[in-house]
Amino acid sequence: MRRFLLCAFALMGGFALSCQVFPGAQQTAEETREGTLPAVAAAPVETVLLADKIAQIEGGRTPQKARATSIRRLVEIFGERHTGLSQWEIEAVATTIVDECARNGLEISLVMAVIHVESAGYHRAVSPVGALGLMQIMPDTGRELAREQGFEWHGEETLFDPVVNVRLGIAYLRELSDRYDHVPTALAAYNWGPGRIDRRIRRGAKMPELYVEQVMRAYEQVIDDPTPGASS
Repeated sequence: MRRFLLCAFALMGGFALSCQVFPGAQQTAEETREGTLPAVAAAPVETVLLADKIAQIEGGRTPQKARATSIRRLVEIFGERHTGLSQWEIEAVATTIVDECARNGLEISLVMAVIHVESAGYHRAVSPVGALGLMQIMPDTGRELAREQGFEWHGEETLFDPVVNVRLGIAYLRELSDRYDHVPTALAAYNWGPGRIDRRIRRGAKMPELYVEQVMRAYEQVIDDPTPGASS
């Protein structure tokens, strides 16, 4: 597993480290909250938690042991990246990702793929359009998400708190997944902003593909070989 998890991050690390994320990521709060559309017809990607996969593979370990294994794997991944975080912060971020993915019903591997494409794990990443932090959240969107999730908002610096950033980013990805009922469309909206994606849907225009392909390529590298402890 470690070999393939690390491969997902190595695949496009140089691109994201330069903060060259795709333009239009996370539009303003006003666009984010535009009218809800009917669900997109295509079937969503099945969500199976990485912790559950590991538990099945390793002979039905308890949820507590599976959780600990997942956290340990993420600590290893972040430890290989230029995160700008202390060891304590890395462990806090890894724990938060595992727990928030379980709470929101999202795959750890999908969230890690988004983090990789957005920031390569560097917690103070800033995109050309002003998206911030590990999951590259726009300040207007972050302010609204913080209000919804009960976090105090201290301006843009709030999004450089890595634990807050991943909690808001995971909540936002869950919100978009529920809104579109289709993971690729949710990912396109995460990058371009739901307002722009809604307008494309109304016009019958083609969905943006490049960002989705980048994330899904990283995601597939994670899930291709779920065997834990794979040697590099």
